[in-house]
Amino acid sequence: MKQINRRVVLQAAAAASFVPARFSIGKPGGSANSKLNIAMIGAGNIANMAYSGCKGQNIVALADVDSTMFLQRAKRHPEITKAKQFADFRVMLDKMGKDIDAVCVNTPDHTHFAATMEAMRRGKHVCTQKPLTHNIWEARMLKKAKAKFGLVTNMAVQGHTFDGIRQMREWYEADTFGQIYEVHSWKNGPRWQPRREENSYWHKPDALPPPVDAVPANLAWDLWLGPKAADTPFNKLYHPKSWRGFHAFGNGIFGDWMPHISDAAVAILDLYEPTVVELEKKSGGNEWVVPDANVVRWEFGRRGKKAPCTFYWHNGGLAFMPEKPDDWTWEGKLPNHGTFYYGEKQNGYTDERSNHPRLANKEAMKAFKEAGYPAKKYRRIKGGPFGEWIRAVKGEGPEPGANFDFAAPFTEMMLLGVLAARFGGRIEWDSKTMKVTNRPELNAYVKEPIRKGWDYSS
Repeated sequence: MKQINRRVVLQAAAAASFVPARFSIGKPGGSANSKLNIAMIGAGNIANMAYSGCKGQNIVALADVDSTMFLQRAKRHPEITKAKQFADFRVMLDKMGKDIDAVCVNTPDHTHFAATMEAMRRGKHVCTQKPLTHNIWEARMLKKAKAKFGLVTNMAVQGHTFDGIRQMREWYEADTFGQIYEVHSWKNGPRWQPRREENSYWHKPDALPPPVDAVPANLAWDLWLGPKAADTPFNKLYHPKSWRGFHAFGNGIFGDWMPHISDAAVAILDLYEPTVVELEKKSGGNEWVVPDANVVRWEFGRRGKKAPCTFYWHNGGLAFMPEKPDDWTWEGKLPNHGTFYYGEKQNGYTDERSNHPRLANKEAMKAFKEAGYPAKKYRRIKGGPFGEWIRAVKGEGPEPGANFDFAAPFTEMMLLGVLAARFGGRIEWDSKTMKVTNRPELNAYVKEPIRKGWDYSS
């Protein structure tokens, strides 16, 4: 396939060739019931969520580096068979730009940023799978791009649209818990599987560095790498699912589950700019593969009227899980995942999707319910993150809650935990300068190397 001339494209973008989208916030294109023309970057696997969420709109184009992915979901979503197919999303956006209103990004973590930025530079509204980016600099750049281009953005994290996260905020703002001074989020895993054939995201290579395998005929490996080093050899574990266990491409359990589990705590308590992030406990992991288990601690100073707060992330086996609150009376064992909130007045809990809030004490919860929950203050959302995003693009609803003004700082906070788990020790963070102040060698990972043709610094 003919390769696009990147220098020409970047010069055009720099020359302010941005064209406002046909659909803008509060300004529907055509009637309020007009269908959006949506393109998918990443056509298989998790794209199923985007197809379901965008049901009723026009899926006009698909981009995927693996030709077997284009019709993987066609049985459930036959409408995608009519979409035009491309290997390179940049070619798709250039050739079909006038016919595309919005883009869903469903790629591995390491190409989220490039795909999202390419779409935004062409005036396309974007909904990107979690985690938003693979490094901190990328998250900052997407937040800036949102302000620059004035587009509707969203990170596709389901729980941010659920009733439970809104109810938990209402309880907190009604002073149900008092000040919350400590939070623990946790998840079992990763659960490494011994055989590549098993349907799992978690496989380790037989040797390190990973053996070099032949690139399948259906895969455009250079495009799969995107901004990563072009000389990275292919290994069969990377694609299509097990990439998330490798530092170069994914963010381990952090990237897989923290955007879901910790969503409510981060959003409600404004846990965006830590001063210190430190690894407390770890098992496994090396320069290639993410740890088997870890406990990481973040320290947050006062945020307005909110008291200083310590946040913990736990993943792995039982030895790495948090202790239950002393007043926890719901069940004998610790739930497999969730978040505990330690407050001055009450302790609380939300589940793996930041949903179904409850007080730690079952009897206290019963009395709380009988007395009547605090009044509803926040609008409930229907249709999940894609439905919320589509309505906003059409001007039929407010900006999505997980827009990049929220998603980027949340992702940045999460990625500091990834750095701590990967390299160990204590990280002292200056959010204003976007630098690790006590270990300057780690700043090389705040903005990772970008290969020629994939730089978006300006």
